[in-house]
Amino acid sequence: MAHPIRLGVNIDHVATVRNARGGVHPDPVWAAEEAIGAGADGITAHLREDRRHITDGDIERLMVVCRKFDTPLNLEMAVTDEMLAIALRHRPHAACLVPERREEVTTEGGLAVAGHETRIRPVVAALVEAGIRVSLFIEPTLAQVEAAHAVGAQVVEFHTGRYCHGDEDARQVELARLQAAAARASALGLEVHAGHGLDYETAAHMLAIPEIRELNIGHFLIGEAIFVGLAAAIWRMREAMDEAVNGPEEGEPIVIDL
Repeated sequence: MAHPIRLGVNIDHVATVRNARGGVHPDPVWAAEEAIGAGADGITAHLREDRRHITDGDIERLMVVCRKFDTPLNLEMAVTDEMLAIALRHRPHAACLVPERREEVTTEGGLAVAGHETRIRPVVAALVEAGIRVSLFIEPTLAQVEAAHAVGAQVVEFHTGRYCHGDEDARQVELARLQAAAARASALGLEVHAGHGLDYETAAHMLAIPEIRELNIGHFLIGEAIFVGLAAAIWRMREAMDEAVNGPEEGEPIVIDL
């Protein structure tokens, strides 16, 4: 079934749990299969330089699973020669260039594209030439959007952490930034995605921005899976997203308060 807004499920933190003890359980590739069966439109995995969660072997097996089920794999990667070589070897459906700092627990902000175009442009060009769809994970600012367009990206994914974790006043400011950046990106021909920190409520809020075509969600869904199971968490997220776009089923009102 085609959905109006795609849901990408990030399975990194299944690997985080596995690696906390070692061994092979829980298996992030099994989680990817479960996510696909539950309605995920794509799978996202971040192969970090320090391999703190997803490993090279995971990527190899994820490529097999995603091809088997004809599901896009979105490889999140740092802008390095090593990661570029890995992406060109595997040729996933998409690559999302992200910032990476070894001391951070998780990605804490968007990639600084403006001012670093010379470093980023050739990486984007090599990926595009290989037939890989290129996304840049950026802050929702006009400067970063313009720079993403200038280096040849096809997609921008806006960092939504400040919206998700802010108070009500901060959310209003961040929503305005997201709306303006999304409108500019769309005008430049860039597809617009969003992700980081989203839950059932804030994911629905993001879909009040008409240019957004995809949400990428990981940590929240994996956390919910501890209590309700991964499939149930994804079904509920899919329902919240579809209701935000299409309205609730008759007799099931939903109110989204921005």
